[in-house]
Amino acid sequence: MFKLAGMGGNFDHLHEGHKLLLKTALEVSESIVIGLTTEKMHKNKQFKEKIEDYSTRKLKIEKFIQTFSDLKRVQIIELNDSYGPPIEDKNYEALIISQETIPNALEINEIREQSGMKPLILVVIPILRDEKGNKISSTEIRKNL
Repeated sequence: MFKLAGMGGNFDHLHEGHKLLLKTALEVSESIVIGLTTEKMHKNKQFKEKIEDYSTRKLKIEKFIQTFSDLKRVQIIELNDSYGPPIEDKNYEALIISQETIPNALEINEIREQSGMKPLILVVIPILRDEKGNKISSTEIRKNL
């Protein structure tokens, strides 16, 4: 089990993919830091006008985590860039990511290595699909609102 793992995203319209990410993170790490994107990070998102506000997304994450774990194990911070604290904090041991975010995680590891830090272990969660075989995503949820 890791002492500290990181993860990041917008967690908009919390769905089964997000829930799997959160559950996995808390299964493999004593504590996690969740970088929750701010509006600054949403400018290139599709249907951005339908993205839930920061406090709503944070509250939904907290309520979900409380159904299976102690919220004291979790810190939710504002994420204003693609990297977050793991590029500067040597205490991180792992990143919990989806398949879609592998390229960004590899960039984080490159930055860490250039700074003399150990690369993070990447725990990759598969993309979930609905009963029709479509990828479950916040973008699709917003599209259909």
